[in-house]
Amino acid sequence: MGKENLFDLEIIIFVKVLLTLYMNEIKKKISLVNKLLVKKYGIPPRLKVPPEPVDLLIATILSQNTNDKNSYKAFQNLKGKYNDWNLVEKLPQQKIENLIKTAGLGKQKSFAIKQFLSSLKKEKGKISLDHLKEMNDGYIISELTKYNGIGVKTASCVLLFSLRRNICPVDTHVHRITNRVGIADTNTPDKTFTLLNENMPDDIAHSFHTNLIRLGRGICKPAKPNCGICPLQKVCSYENKLFNGNSNYKENNFLLLDTIK
Repeated sequence: MGKENLFDLEIIIFVKVLLTLYMNEIKKKISLVNKLLVKKYGIPPRLKVPPEPVDLLIATILSQNTNDKNSYKAFQNLKGKYNDWNLVEKLPQQKIENLIKTAGLGKQKSFAIKQFLSSLKKEKGKISLDHLKEMNDGYIISELTKYNGIGVKTASCVLLFSLRRNICPVDTHVHRITNRVGIADTNTPDKTFTLLNENMPDDIAHSFHTNLIRLGRGICKPAKPNCGICPLQKVCSYENKLFNGNSNYKENNFLLLDTIK
């Protein structure tokens, strides 16, 4: 082997070592943040029987750009009146829109729901995602995101909450906090998703995801984070910490996707 080739090989090995060390540090910080959040909030409860993937996916569509209580009402309106997605698929879009209006963005969400149900029925002959249960995570994300209105976040919610995979969905709270705390340095939720899930320690994705949402709702808010009472304060890299917040705040512990049955 020539000197130039040997030098190139040494550079490649050096870069791989640095990358491995960097990834190990990310994994350690995820684990540390999870432990601190569990100390603050506890291990989030889960339903003994996970929801069906179609139910979870539709609930996730309804949850976009609104709070969990409003989207839960919309889901109950839809599933309570038509306890069969085949019946919902046959409804005019306007009817679906009227039933889910409490979730907001009725036109977009009703279109996404109807298109998904119709496309799935046409493709598979039935409205079911049971075929995904034996597939790997990457295939499932690819399979679900081919449908209109379904992105990586919605697909990853199906993976975590319905299929019980060790996958952490990334919403605005997870994206914001992981970047503030110094786990990620990314400019989009999808990039944060890739980074987190390439380095997620075993069996903690649900508690990590859920407790970050609770932190984001009550303490690590977008405009005025209440850093003085944050359980991550000592490990957080955020440069604009605020310490003059109110130590009394109302917890919002209702989490839609751990409620769907």
